[in-house]
Amino acid sequence: MRQYVAIIALALTLQAGMGAHNAAYAQQSQDSRVADLVQAGVLRFALGLGTPTTAIKDPETGELKGAGLEMGRALAARMGVKFTGVEYPRPGAVLDDLSANTWDASFLVFDPQRAGQVNFSNPSMQTDFTYLLRPGSTIRSAAQVDQPGIRIAVPRGDGSDLYLTRTLKYAELIRTESHAAAVQLLRTGGADAKASPRPVLAAESVTLPGARLLSDGFADISFAMVLPKAQTAHLAYVNEFIENAKASGLVQQIIEKVDLQGVRVAPPGKL
Repeated sequence: MRQYVAIIALALTLQAGMGAHNAAYAQQSQDSRVADLVQAGVLRFALGLGTPTTAIKDPETGELKGAGLEMGRALAARMGVKFTGVEYPRPGAVLDDLSANTWDASFLVFDPQRAGQVNFSNPSMQTDFTYLLRPGSTIRSAAQVDQPGIRIAVPRGDGSDLYLTRTLKYAELIRTESHAAAVQLLRTGGADAKASPRPVLAAESVTLPGARLLSDGFADISFAMVLPKAQTAHLAYVNEFIENAKASGLVQQIIEKVDLQGVRVAPPGKL
């Protein structure tokens, strides 16, 4: 009985705390920089599915989990508006729909090619690109992957695809329509390695017995919010949100909640 009463008391305390929390956000939502989103009452947040750094969807329950999802929800809460996820089959597909005006913000790996299409906020998280090797591979370092005859699976249009398209000299890129399809190529022998951010590959490695994640990487990368080019006022607001999220510990809490291996909070300031 005492335990039951304690649980009820804790629930009431949390409910009261969330009420104060939401009230504070509602007050902040008067910011003129996001007045159009506040008037619409919703933040449409693009989610490229298939990775824990953005969002993974449970095929049975439909539940979403991921760092990008959490960052988007926190941004919507700060504005005091509803969060709505706009789903895409992979992160790289988010920008394919840019001209359709179906989303207000997203969360992606920074890439200079993407920066020509959208605005990137200050970075929130950092990690590296590396490789997951097929079972039985004798490769020991990232530098050894770029050689004739090596096939690297990458989800089409993802950050790893963009970077390796610019830098590979000898290895072959095999582009897939999802992260799951790229992993399947490793499983069936259709590829020798899969390139992605480290936390993505760390999560995938447990589903592929015998696969090996390299300890070194081939590029340092940053994750940031993405906004349409025309929304400069939104960008200023989001940059302020990102800096507060890093300083307050929110970004670290999200990294721990999603269990992103090899990810750290980005330092203060711009990319």
